[in-house]
Amino acid sequence: MKMDVPDLAVEAHELRKRFGETLAADGISLSVPSGTVFGLLGPNGAGKTTTVRMLTTLLAPDSGTARVAGYDVVTQSLDVRRNIGLVGQYASVDELLSGRQNLFMIGRLHGFSARDAKARAGELLERFDLTAPGNKPVSTYSGGMRRRLDLAVSLVVKPPVLFLDEPTTGLDPSGREATWEVIADMTRGGTTVLLTTQYLDEADRFADRVAVIDHGRVVAEGTPANLKTRVGRAMLGIALGEPFTEDALREIASPFALTPPFIRGTELMVPLRELTVTADLLAALGEAGVSLNDVSVVKPSMDDVFFELTGQQPVGAEMEPAA
Repeated sequence: MKMDVPDLAVEAHELRKRFGETLAADGISLSVPSGTVFGLLGPNGAGKTTTVRMLTTLLAPDSGTARVAGYDVVTQSLDVRRNIGLVGQYASVDELLSGRQNLFMIGRLHGFSARDAKARAGELLERFDLTAPGNKPVSTYSGGMRRRLDLAVSLVVKPPVLFLDEPTTGLDPSGREATWEVIADMTRGGTTVLLTTQYLDEADRFADRVAVIDHGRVVAEGTPANLKTRVGRAMLGIALGEPFTEDALREIASPFALTPPFIRGTELMVPLRELTVTADLLAALGEAGVSLNDVSVVKPSMDDVFFELTGQQPVGAEMEPAA
């Protein structure tokens, strides 16, 4: 087992994977420095989970190479597994055991003494607000509680490299914050984190670097700040009053827009050709009878980066959290 992680915790070169007619990964190349948080963003079906499964040895690539913690994912898969942690999209805990028993068992399987395994279980139950239900069978847990327990189980041992595939999907805001507090503690201790997420605010806030994947390929990579600078245009956010059809709004706003306007929640978002057309745009909307509640100039966000690069609006913010 290798304890020292090299300068690059994850190296992937031209990874490809096909499922029948679908090319899920079409030449994915990544370099993730040790001790950093690296985000993979992209629409559903873009190839994010396929990439994570190849890097964690759960899926063999058709071609290309990858090394994780210094080990080849194909020829040294056992060594890779010894040096990584993985949180998938679905809970993988034993429903017949209690939350505390799940955590204790994982600790013992990793060589903890009974005393240390018990202490670590108690610590994680507290961190993820699971102390009260900790002695109840997991089969009685809500979806959100199971998700928090699944995350806690993956963090019993602090691996050199941690893969998180949409780790906070289904969690309420306090659960998401608790998760990131634990992850931040691990990164301060040198753990490398590679995550996929539908919550672009998470990538913006926590990731040192981000790669955007679309149709199985990396279409952009950089720091969140650099990617937002790449979008770099003025965006006018117009809070709408009474309902108005999206097609009609697009038709009115398109002559003033650099790229197609879109609806975000109750706002019409217009990437302006230039700020000087603002008055004309508002006048056109007024003449069409569109009710406006507020108007603001919006700085580029990771949502804008996502839309610019993939042509799709992010869906994470629309997902309902579990209890």
